[in-house]
Amino acid sequence: RNYSIFHKDGLLFAYFEYVGEDFDADMAKMAADPKTQEWWDIMKPMQAPIETRAEGEWWAAMQEVFHTN
Repeated sequence: RNYSIFHKDGLLFAYFEYVGEDFDADMAKMAADPKTQEWWDIMKPMQAPIETRAEGEWWAAMQEVFHTN
């Protein structure tokens, strides 16, 4: 929920709040969805992943450094 993508100076920053019990299983289910795969195929040529991302990542995970409710 609350999924947003921001753009600044050629960089994209995506934010979402996960609500569920099994993040990895839910992400695998989403990745297997044909419409999601179609969307990724459309968007992939418009993205250039950063070099410092972890092995196997397309989007580089970021560490949260501040949060308040």
